[in-house]
Amino acid sequence: MNTERNYSERKFWNKLTGMTKQTGKSAVYITLLLYYVLQKPQLPKKAKAIIVSALGYLILPFDIIPDVTIGIGFTDDISMLFSAFLAVSVYIDEEVKQQAKARLANWFGDGVNIDNKYRSH
Repeated sequence: MNTERNYSERKFWNKLTGMTKQTGKSAVYITLLLYYVLQKPQLPKKAKAIIVSALGYLILPFDIIPDVTIGIGFTDDISMLFSAFLAVSVYIDEEVKQQAKARLANWFGDGVNIDNKYRSH
């Protein structure tokens, strides 16, 4: 599976918008952290490759567990995203966190609280 070939910003935003209702805010937050840290020009190529692979897998229309499978459809996607998050968490700074939180607040309102979850350092 060549997941990097499937990654594009348009596909990413379309997929993430559709996934929010099924996976919950925490999974969306991790995904946004990965997306925003990927935008950092100084991010090492290896970290970029890890993130693009995970986001590409998320976008992939056919994966190990089809996303339309009720209850477990995004399990494999979230596993890939969380693995990537763990691998690159050292590069996630306050700026990236604020960008992700701002996007969450835009989608879910200002009452979203994820401060105690998924610390990156």
